[in-house]
Amino acid sequence: MKGLRSLTQLTGKVVLVRAALNVPIEQGKVTGTFRLQKALPTIIYLQKKGAKVVLLGHIGDEGTETLKPVYEVLTKAIPHLSFSDVTVGPEARARIHDMNNGDVLMLENIRRMKGEKENDHHLAEELAKLADVFVQDSFDVCHRRHASVVGVAGLLPSYAGFLVEEEVAGLGKALKPKSPALAIIAGSKFSTKEPVLHALLQGYEKVFVGGALANDLLQTEGFFLGDSLVSGGDHVAMKEITAHKSLLLPTDALVAPLTAPRADAELVSIARIPEHMAVLDIGPSTMELLAPHIKRAKTIVWNGTLGKYETGFIDGTREVAKAILASKAHAIVGGGDTVTALDSLGLTSKFDFVSTGGGAMLDYLAYGALPGLEVLR
Repeated sequence: MKGLRSLTQLTGKVVLVRAALNVPIEQGKVTGTFRLQKALPTIIYLQKKGAKVVLLGHIGDEGTETLKPVYEVLTKAIPHLSFSDVTVGPEARARIHDMNNGDVLMLENIRRMKGEKENDHHLAEELAKLADVFVQDSFDVCHRRHASVVGVAGLLPSYAGFLVEEEVAGLGKALKPKSPALAIIAGSKFSTKEPVLHALLQGYEKVFVGGALANDLLQTEGFFLGDSLVSGGDHVAMKEITAHKSLLLPTDALVAPLTAPRADAELVSIARIPEHMAVLDIGPSTMELLAPHIKRAKTIVWNGTLGKYETGFIDGTREVAKAILASKAHAIVGGGDTVTALDSLGLTSKFDFVSTGGGAMLDYLAYGALPGLEVLR
């Protein structure tokens, strides 16, 4: 990929930056700034080089949210930053025309635009009309074939930003791990995780599966799971995964009715989950199973929380994090929920590499390539 530093003349150039702006927001306020902090180096570099920097990004998935709360946070870190209520068209182009060198303009949520997710060529052309150069610096969307990811990149001179370069270097160590290597994968939806599970089971000595994803595999093995979340995926594909000798699954769990508070949870064996109860976290027996593999590993990759942390079931995630940090392994973590949970524990900065990608990280580990990166080559 061509990197940002290969651009020798930036003064006066309009640079459209696909930035990592999708952060958690509650009641109109940003509650997690990890991605925003990682976005700053590219923006500040371009600003200091005298470019006119136009920030393009999304917030949420529905196309109804606004980026204004993100803008309000970034005004404290980026001088000469302004906001545009429109994303493309004559009004947006007029705002950009009036910018001075070193100014930064954030455009409204690109997912409000019809055709973004469909990679509509007309929308890509409208985006290309805004700038002289495109910089991809939002690794978290590089697995998407969207207009703001691959469409516009095919129409303008395109470069990788500092964050994207950092992600490729950091995750490269996960693609070629030092042995023995351990992967910890959680989350939900087996169909979306199947490719990465296959890849990791081939390249890692042990792969532990937790969270709701483990429920799918445990159910395939014949365990009764009460009211636990299961995705009902391909049974044959799941059988192929569970038959692999490298796979590790939970042996016990904290269970409770889905609406019950954390204090009502019970510790049970995976083989004895009661009716009307749901698996909400791993238990100490599972931690005992994992501990020696964590201690022995030279490389650990982790994506996905081990319990329903947002309702207080964070013990498993905390204990796994502490064990990894106490080991000598090179530790690579990622996933939006994982980072949010680790932030709440004050542990994020202690890991060797923290990816801004969730699905993008998993797809990169599965395939070693992403559409948003390949278009930059």
